[in-house]
Amino acid sequence: MESGGRPSLGQFILLGTSSVVTAVLYSVYRQKAQVAQELKGAKRIHLGEDLKNILSEAPGKCVPYAVIEGAVRSVKETLNSQFVENCKGVIQRLTLQEHKMVWNRTTHLWNDCSKIIHQRTNTVPFDLVPHEDSVAVAVRVLKPLDSHDLGLETVYEKFHPSVQSFTDVIGHYISGERPKGIQETEEMLKVGATLTGVGELVLDSSSVRLQPPKQGMRYYLSSQDFDGLLQRQEASVRLWKVLTLVFGFASCAALCFILRKRYLQRQERQRLRQMEKEFQEHEARLLSGAKPEDRESLKSACVVCLSSFKSCVFLECGHVCSCTECYRALPEPKRCPVCRQEIARVIPLYNS
Repeated sequence: MESGGRPSLGQFILLGTSSVVTAVLYSVYRQKAQVAQELKGAKRIHLGEDLKNILSEAPGKCVPYAVIEGAVRSVKETLNSQFVENCKGVIQRLTLQEHKMVWNRTTHLWNDCSKIIHQRTNTVPFDLVPHEDSVAVAVRVLKPLDSHDLGLETVYEKFHPSVQSFTDVIGHYISGERPKGIQETEEMLKVGATLTGVGELVLDSSSVRLQPPKQGMRYYLSSQDFDGLLQRQEASVRLWKVLTLVFGFASCAALCFILRKRYLQRQERQRLRQMEKEFQEHEARLLSGAKPEDRESLKSACVVCLSSFKSCVFLECGHVCSCTECYRALPEPKRCPVCRQEIARVIPLYNS
């Protein structure tokens, strides 16, 4: 603690940082909890013959947040994989990712770094249909790329290592970047794959559409079933809650530490004032009971041994209260017997 009982700069930084981190974590936790609560409140609708009847009876022929599960079926054409034969889908994502080692000048280590240098996504219109072929109902999926959990499957992945000459290696060491290679990936949403859609379900004329919700709730197209999707979201909520509690406890601990130090400092100041008051009262009683010729010698006596004369000036407090022998006998760190402030240096006092 600094003089005056004020928290130090380091303690302020610790308390401020932990408080800011706690606030950020709590904000993320609240968002995750809200998403999980919205998922729990979503209406589960079976993809069957009575789907249109359910929507026609709903207000505005719309269910604002609904869950529906079905198989993927293309409307017209399909997308063929560029690398795998007989692999057809309705969404195709091609990615080229560069991998390299970058020299960190702070840690003096090579760190692995990756960067997407090219990505292209192709889509065609598709429906969600029941797994039973006898049921003639379909839900058209709109804006699939706006979903938060697009259930794409990796169908092809290959790493192309970079070929380097000796001069390239020397140049890379000088520049601080060492290319490792290019990773080529193809992801697809296959025809026939099971998909769980969470969004706004609308009956328009004779067709049913699944589209992003208008109320700002999250839009999902996941390869997981709804229970798995909900469990994963709840696990994320629990994780952020634990992190919030940990940093919140750290903030409370830092605050309690600062308050405790201030309280101890205040108690120490009160104790020192009381000691000084008692010393002055004791000195006044000695002076009042002493003979006139002894009063001057009592005023100049060391406050520790009361036998030798004061011969030291303590800095930075400036008190003249001790003889040289008693100063040397003070325990480390040496403090002024009057104010208990740490003694930085001592100046000898010579009486003429």
